[in-house]
Amino acid sequence: MELAAKALLGAVVVIVIAALSRTRSYYVAGLVPLFPTFALIAHWVVGTTRPVRDLRETIVFGMLGMIPYLAYLLALYVLVARVRLATALAASTGVWLVVASGLVLAWSRR
Repeated sequence: MELAAKALLGAVVVIVIAALSRTRSYYVAGLVPLFPTFALIAHWVVGTTRPVRDLRETIVFGMLGMIPYLAYLLALYVLVARVRLATALAASTGVWLVVASGLVLAWSRR
């Protein structure tokens, strides 16, 4: 049941993004993915199953997780004017994967 609720929450987010993209305030669709839907779930799960120290570490790592997202957005901003959208999205996702992998590697070596 818990898994179904999470899937339903994800579906609601997709519907909200699609609906907003069709309005005069289409740019707000870019803000919706930043609503901490999944962070709330992650923090609840970690906070109820691990000590507070682990939750705080998860929160700090989440803050650093904004770096790969920023790299993705910067790459997409540059690429969307130069290549087809699908290519720009794929390449930007690749940038996210590289930066996120570096973050995970650096974090695990500390």
